Amino acid sequence: MIQLLKPELLELIEKKDWVALKESLQDVPSVDIAELIEEIDPEKAVVIFRLLKKQKAGEVFSHLSNTKEMQLLDMLTKRQLAEVMSNLEPDDIVGIVEELPGHLTQRVLNTLNVEEQQEIKQMLGYPKESVGRQMTSKYVKVKSDWTVERAMRHIRKFGFSAETVNVIYVVDDNEKLIDDLRLTQLILANPQDKIGDITDDSFVALNAFDDQEVAVKMFSKYDRVALPVMDSEGVLIGILTVDDVIDIAREEATEDFHKGAAVAPLKTTYRETSVWSLFSKRIAWLIILVFVNLLSSGVIEYYEEVLASAIALAFFIPLLIDSGGNTGAQSATIMVRSLAMGDVKLSHWLRVTGKEIFVGLALGLGMGFASAVLGLFRGGWEIGLVVGLSMVAIVLVANLIGTILPFLLTKFKIDPAVASSPLITTIVDVTGLLIYFSIAAIVFQEVI
Repeated sequence: MIQLLKPELLELIEKKDWVALKESLQDVPSVDIAELIEEIDPEKAVVIFRLLKKQKAGEVFSHLSNTKEMQLLDMLTKRQLAEVMSNLEPDDIVGIVEELPGHLTQRVLNTLNVEEQQEIKQMLGYPKESVGRQMTSKYVKVKSDWTVERAMRHIRKFGFSAETVNVIYVVDDNEKLIDDLRLTQLILANPQDKIGDITDDSFVALNAFDDQEVAVKMFSKYDRVALPVMDSEGVLIGILTVDDVIDIAREEATEDFHKGAAVAPLKTTYRETSVWSLFSKRIAWLIILVFVNLLSSGVIEYYEEVLASAIALAFFIPLLIDSGGNTGAQSATIMVRSLAMGDVKLSHWLRVTGKEIFVGLALGLGMGFASAVLGLFRGGWEIGLVVGLSMVAIVLVANLIGTILPFLLTKFKIDPAVASSPLITTIVDVTGLLIYFSIAAIVFQEVI
């Protein structure tokens, strides 16, 4: 949609027809306006931004990248900045502040009142990827001794400032969470009933110190639009909504994709990332893998006499180590995802390993038979035997490495996504060559 309107909007900016531009922007979704602002010069972007209504400006700002946010913050007046911040959720402000340089952070905080500043600083005090950084304090709470009628009046009065009224939270006099109620439960209840009469004291809640990945799993498991966030004493301090969880899930998936390719996760979008940053995110792992690959050269050198006695063995090295690497990468990908989704627990490692032994053996036998036929035609029955047996063993071992490594990493509190395809294939390369030449040495009766 925005691509169709873009020429028209840019033309209105060139003509300085601010009235027509303001009218044109009214019906454009916030996310589309943010996309437009990302693509144009900062000077033009700030013109568009200043024409937006306060609430819409806040929504647009929350969709912008870190780079564009900083550009606009530098160009907005103190009053305009205050208007934008007043229409942002606390978790959005926290997300902005933690990425800003010091002078801009202070500018943002100075636009907030004392109470808002305290709330932002409190949220910044939680670990970086915790639920406490993502929650909002804009929710509706009621007391258990209120009538349904009084609760509905309260919701009508304060619901406009809440992030959601789909769920209402019941607390006691000490602000401890008692229950959460769906709005439909209140609507369908007798107005004279007490809130305590329609609660069952059964609820699902998050702790402010929980990792944000825990929140994603909880929302998926319980199918909620919002979950309450408590402190260690059970006091309700905020809520987390499904739109924030979707953002978290996207970030976590992106991070796992990067780790799965042996790339340190990018902190910004690819478009905003510099050449130097892309280089630095990738070079460390690649250098490590270079040194690990030296082991492969050492194995070939060690079995040089075996290779010299049957040069046809060299033809099948790429076939065997590539097959092993592919098998290991497949099993690692399946296992990393299963662990991340909670489908497999750390305690299941023995049962999973047993299952994957049969899977690896079946794969190895199928691929081994095909490889043996190729070896037979290329170098005779000895080569066929060596290649076939090696393929079975390599695929079986590679499958087990790809299965077990994510469990080991999880055991030692390391993200299992680090079990990346490059890492797995490099380990399997070395292991595969050892297996291949060991079998060849036995078959050809070479004494090393």
